[in-house]
Amino acid sequence: MKKTFRMTDLDCANCAAKMENAIKKIDGVTNASVNFLTQKMVVEADDSRFDEIMAQVVQVCRKVDGDCTIQL
Repeated sequence: MKKTFRMTDLDCANCAAKMENAIKKIDGVTNASVNFLTQKMVVEADDSRFDEIMAQVVQVCRKVDGDCTIQL
């Protein structure tokens, strides 16, 4: 499953790159991209575990940038 999410308060392109790399390391994620300019994140992951994977994605993003929120 591939979904696009809107992000708010993403501080910089470096944070976006760190998030993208961390998300790609999560088990079940096949691809991910975080775009600082558009404030959007695209996650492609296992359909059956998508909600569980997204919970991990949110945690990873909070560690990188505590102010950033993902609109699920």
